[in-house]
Amino acid sequence: MTTGRDDDALSWDGDDDPTLDHGVAAEPEDERDTPPSSTPPELPKGFTAVGRGSETLGGADAPVAGSVAESSSAAPTVTADRRPMGNGALIAFGVLGGVYALYAIGWLIGGLRLQGRAEYLVTDVMYQGSLWLAVLAPLLWFATTLLLTRASRAWLRFTWLAAGVVLLLPWPFVMIGAIGQ
Repeated sequence: MTTGRDDDALSWDGDDDPTLDHGVAAEPEDERDTPPSSTPPELPKGFTAVGRGSETLGGADAPVAGSVAESSSAAPTVTADRRPMGNGALIAFGVLGGVYALYAIGWLIGGLRLQGRAEYLVTDVMYQGSLWLAVLAPLLWFATTLLLTRASRAWLRFTWLAAGVVLLLPWPFVMIGAIGQ
C-alpha cells in the first residue's frame, strides 16, 4: 500500500513543503542511531506503572522477569479490571443520595406527627427507638448498598438502590403529611 502524496484525494497549497514527511514527524538524528535496549526502563522507587504496557515496565523494587523472586512469590497478583465511574453514574448516585436524605427527613416529620396518635399502641420509649431506626434506615440502606456493591457492576448497584427507594417510602409522611388532616 502506498502512502505517497500523489494518492491523496485533495491537494492544498504547501503540499510541496519538505518538512512534511508523509504525515510523520521527522525523528531527531540521535534517536535513530540508538538501538532499542533489551531491559525495560525502570521507574523510581515508590512509583507504580498503570495502563497499557505497564507490565513491561520494571520498577526499582520490581523483580526482573524470570528471576527467582518473581517465580517463587506465593501470592497471586490480582488485576482488577475496574474503571472509574462516569459522570452519569456520579450524578445518579447524587440524586439517589438526595432522595434517601429526603426519605430520612420524611420519616422524621411523619413519625413526629404520628407520635400523638400512636401513644395507645406502644410505650414512649419503644416508639422513640423505632422512630430513630426508621429515620436512619434510608441512610443506612444507601451507605450499605454503596459499600457492599463496590466491586459489582453498576446495574446491580442501581437495582439495589432502586429497591430501597421503593421499600423505604416514608408512609407516615405520605399518609399524614407535614400539616396533617
